[in-house]
Amino acid sequence: MTHPTPVPRLLADFAAVLREAPAEARGALWRLPDEGRQLDANLVRLGPGEEVAAHREEALDVLLVVVAGTGVASGTELRPGSAVWLPRGAERELRAGARGLAYVTAHRRRAGLTIAGRRQDAAGEGGEAACLLPLVCPECGRVSADTRPVFCSQCGERWPTD
Repeated sequence: MTHPTPVPRLLADFAAVLREAPAEARGALWRLPDEGRQLDANLVRLGPGEEVAAHREEALDVLLVVVAGTGVASGTELRPGSAVWLPRGAERELRAGARGLAYVTAHRRRAGLTIAGRRQDAAGEGGEAACLLPLVCPECGRVSADTRPVFCSQCGERWPTD
């Protein structure tokens, strides 16, 4: 069986995605499609003054490119066209400006953590494993390393609030 040769193709027009999305839509408005890829990317929109709380991502470097609005990423002023590298292991936080912020993130794709894997690790330490259900993204199933997630770092969806 021969596999088709991959070809470059246009994936999205972010200006059109932003224009066509409802004004109140927040979180991931677009995700990189297709299985079997090595890259993950999302178009994310924050409303005015919204933020992604300070956290560390130990496994992934992330490239963040602003496509609309203004904000601040870990002390760096953002405007359309700004590209920020968020290195793995560094604390990172993000806050939208007065008119909101829309940005694209790109990073190496990784498999989400599983609850079963975490429970096995905890069981070896003695005692009962902590319940991780509040840290499981309902959209993609990834377990957040952040104890108070705002957005899922795997799929970009806004974390549900109770």
